Amino acid sequence: MRKTLAAVAVLLAFASSAAEARGRHHHHRHYAHGHSGRPAAWCGWFMRTQVGSDPGPQYNLARSWARYGTNAGGPSVGAIVVWRHHVGKIVGHENGQWIVQSGNDGHAVRTRPRSLAGAIAFRNAYAQF
Repeated sequence: MRKTLAAVAVLLAFASSAAEARGRHHHHRHYAHGHSGRPAAWCGWFMRTQVGSDPGPQYNLARSWARYGTNAGGPSVGAIVVWRHHVGKIVGHENGQWIVQSGNDGHAVRTRPRSLAGAIAFRNAYAQF
């Protein structure tokens, strides 16, 4: 019985550490192995490659994009859409749905219809992208 309790305690401690680490994955200082400077949560990093002038590593954090450029006043093709933990650019509007291109969408760059629910900002970039 003691061995079982000890094993459960070790598993719980491990699970707690893993959950804590997952909770921090949006932080811009966590880097993926093998991609020079690319953070593990890399949608903001990808967006830095899509604007005319790189605004710097502070924009690896998705919500930082809520301050970039100027207020777009709402969704429109060409606008940057910002959620608390994700950022993308609106590249189209088809059949009543907004088409968004973003990095780290399913661990890849994807262009697909996305709900804009929960978006915290829509921004116009200074340069066309």
